[in-house]
Amino acid sequence: MKEQKNKKITSRNVDFAKWYTDIVRNAHLAAYSNVKGCMILEPNGYAIWENIQKILDKEFKKLGHQNVYMPLFIPESLLKKEAEHVEGFAPEGAWVTEGGGDVLEEKMCVRPTSETLFCDYYSTVVKSYRDLPKLYNQWCNVVRWEKETRPFLRTREFLWQEGHTIHETAEEAEKETRCMLEVYKNFFENVLAIPVVTGKKTEREKFAGAEYTLTVEALMYNGITLQSATSHYFGQKFTKPFDITFSNRNNELEYAYQTSWGTTTRMIGALIMVHSDDNGLVLPPKIAPYKVVIVPIGKEERVFAKAEEIHTLLDRADISNFIDLSDKSPGYKFAEAEMLGIPIRLEIGPKDLEKEQLIVARRDTSEKICLSLKENVIDKIYNLMDQIQNNLFETALKRNLEKTYICKNMKEIENVIYTNPGYIKAMWCGDEACELKIKEIRGTKSRCIPFEEENLSDVCVCCGKKAKHMVYFGIQY
Repeated sequence: MKEQKNKKITSRNVDFAKWYTDIVRNAHLAAYSNVKGCMILEPNGYAIWENIQKILDKEFKKLGHQNVYMPLFIPESLLKKEAEHVEGFAPEGAWVTEGGGDVLEEKMCVRPTSETLFCDYYSTVVKSYRDLPKLYNQWCNVVRWEKETRPFLRTREFLWQEGHTIHETAEEAEKETRCMLEVYKNFFENVLAIPVVTGKKTEREKFAGAEYTLTVEALMYNGITLQSATSHYFGQKFTKPFDITFSNRNNELEYAYQTSWGTTTRMIGALIMVHSDDNGLVLPPKIAPYKVVIVPIGKEERVFAKAEEIHTLLDRADISNFIDLSDKSPGYKFAEAEMLGIPIRLEIGPKDLEKEQLIVARRDTSEKICLSLKENVIDKIYNLMDQIQNNLFETALKRNLEKTYICKNMKEIENVIYTNPGYIKAMWCGDEACELKIKEIRGTKSRCIPFEEENLSDVCVCCGKKAKHMVYFGIQY
């Protein structure tokens, strides 16, 4: 276990919620705002979001998606066109009733999501099967009037991306739904180094207005789950009320098929709660804004010259880095680099120059190694970044496996949830009443029905009747 050196941070094993807030504040990821329930994304936090955008946007465009931007406001009449959808978002709605000093003829909802706006648009531009598919995505902000807020996890305004696509056939739309779930899964595991569980939401937990919802679920260090991304198949549930029809290949009018998928800045919250420690933020190299910090020791010009030389080499190799030239002690610089989660720290002083070496410190393990300047420094740094990336994933995966439990009765669920929470795998009869009964245990909810189900027993964990599905359950943020 790593020794805690940073006294600004509460130990996560003492008070996990305070630990989380301490890292958000001290790593300058976000600050509280005088706008109740909203946060200020600070440069360090926004830089992570920019990297998320850059990587995901590239993946979306590889698959043919284009970016668009829809209005911020939704007229009430438009929002009401799909009854199940509006009912699902009604408790979280924020409304504008006055503009320019005048009462509006029709009140406007500040978008909680943009299905209705996309549908209204698609109804005007889709005429023929030749117009399909439309593969659109938007990067934007949304507003949901949350009662309890926490930076990155739940705020009244947050940033996200929402994909909205429309297709000629149900088969094509369902393929899109599954494809985008895989994009998210790969991003979480290969870029964020966060192992995830994927599957289908139950009817009770699916998105309001969807035929079905596929989900990416992640487990935090403290055993609480986080819904991290979703992909929804709408079928024709929106295209019918919005009259999105097209002339098909038989020259007959047909309703189009639709999908929606998205993820948010809560991914930054997941990064904190999966990888970080009592000394600050820990970031996988693939998402870290700065992958390397160079810390010169002492005031000798030759040390600064060597630091500049290494900085230039790293720049040429497209490894984001900087030299810490601030007027602080080396120890303070080391602690600051740890707090910010910079994956690799290079230390160089007069004695190192004499030995023709660098001291390399890994953020994930705190291990220090000597690197000869006669070696290919760039190759060594690339290899080390791969090792850190893999180690963070494997560490999180091992913890997930340790915190995954098979429960065959309600007593076992209670024991897990109240003593050492995590993923619970259990059989379920398919009855919503049993979901609600399980929820009485500290708010435990179904997370998903995995694509590959295990047969843990023949009976429901709650009622004892014949089981239909194996389900992942857990407490959620």
